[in-house]
Amino acid sequence: MTLQIFITALGFTAAFGWIALRTFPQLGLVDRPHKYGFKRKAIPYPGGVAMILAFFVTVMMFFPVDRPVLAVLLGGGLLGIVSFVDDRQGLPAWFRLVVQVVSAVLLVLGGIGIASITNPLGGTIVLDSIQFPVSLGTLTFTITLFADLLTVVWVLTMVNAFNWIDGVPGMANSVGAVAALVLLSLALRPDFHSMDQTLAISLSALVLGMTLGHLIFDFPPPRMIVGDTGSMLVGFLLAVAAIISGGKIATTILVLGFPILDFVWVILRRIMKGKSPLKGDLWHFHHRLQKAGFSDRKIVLFFATTAMVFGCLSLLLHTEGKFLAFFAILAVMALLALMLYSKRNL
Repeated sequence: MTLQIFITALGFTAAFGWIALRTFPQLGLVDRPHKYGFKRKAIPYPGGVAMILAFFVTVMMFFPVDRPVLAVLLGGGLLGIVSFVDDRQGLPAWFRLVVQVVSAVLLVLGGIGIASITNPLGGTIVLDSIQFPVSLGTLTFTITLFADLLTVVWVLTMVNAFNWIDGVPGMANSVGAVAALVLLSLALRPDFHSMDQTLAISLSALVLGMTLGHLIFDFPPPRMIVGDTGSMLVGFLLAVAAIISGGKIATTILVLGFPILDFVWVILRRIMKGKSPLKGDLWHFHHRLQKAGFSDRKIVLFFATTAMVFGCLSLLLHTEGKFLAFFAILAVMALLALMLYSKRNL
């Protein structure tokens, strides 16, 4: 069924994308390239609508109707719909953040959470030791304080990391495809886990199909822009896949080292400058590469290749090795950033 999910997600994303490519210009659903200094004609935007539709269709065709799946469906749907409105009209940053938190909380209420994490020094750190029940009418939920809090933070990090790397066409989908492939490969290896991986396999195959299906249209030079509508959905679903596969958080962080470190760096920089961490700017790593003269295609290939290299390492390394590899990413990014930011014209 894994192959069926992948082909269905890819096929429907490509089909809906083809329809969007031809109908969006007539509906006025195009981007404004001149607003951001791009010298090209307007193209369909946001193409992520095709990914949302493919997401709903594929889930309804192949996924079981249970509480975790409904939570993913509701959380992803809410995030996608609000992101579409934001892509077209613009919404306050605080409102977008609230919606992201609600989407993450829906996962928690659906029973999806990070119960424990591996200690790089040995053993496991249990996060669900503090629990208390909460009743809503006839429904009773168990709140695990630290586990649920970390789950929300993890989802917010992934959603915004993918949202922010979308500044280069094709980046969110290419990096997302690599991450989905790595998570799928891990989930298919029985020697890497002891828990059931059915949902993790299905979700990873879904994301892989969606991202490759849309990459047909937005790989540089793009014919359509995915927008927050698609990039946030990809980040959300990958965050869920990492959790339900048995807490593959370290693996996902390793694969997405550059986007996540860029996310953290930009937030810290904005705070140190006395600015809102939610207010956009052009200080992301990919913006610096653009200003240094790198083409969008080269930037996408650089990020995707880096993700693939560290993704392959994650298949070979245990937890301690993954942490060492992550520090290697940190060192490489710091060196590249120093080279880029030290130039006055950048």
